[in-house]
Amino acid sequence: MENIQIPSAAMVLISDGRRALFLRNRGTPVTPELALEHSLAVDNPSTQEQGSDRPGRTHAPDGRSRSAIEQTDWHQRAEERFAALVADTLYRMEHAHEFHELVVVAPPKMLGDLRLHLHPEVAGCVVGEVPKDLTGHTLPEIGKLLS
Repeated sequence: MENIQIPSAAMVLISDGRRALFLRNRGTPVTPELALEHSLAVDNPSTQEQGSDRPGRTHAPDGRSRSAIEQTDWHQRAEERFAALVADTLYRMEHAHEFHELVVVAPPKMLGDLRLHLHPEVAGCVVGEVPKDLTGHTLPEIGKLLS
């Protein structure tokens, strides 16, 4: 796993497309002790469960040719909206001076979505990124995996 130095009192975001854990390092950079401060979660079923119809079709102006319209990936759209929600939460927390240093741990796709939505002030606080999904781990496991 990644060996990253998590500064003391830094905020650690552990997120995927459905859950976000906002953790505080109460330990040292060498032996982090992560404590949960806040969490977010949304229900995001698969696109198949969210969609209700077949993809549409379109007709060309000549009236003879038809083509399919790609089906909307509702699951992916919900993950992108969740990334925007997490970025907004981080923005409000940063403005409330709840953190000055931030470590982001998320799968690569979520990291990309977060980067698109992070306010420049929050992006300036990011001191480390880890492209992994750790949302299914316990807090002590997360601390061990990151140290």
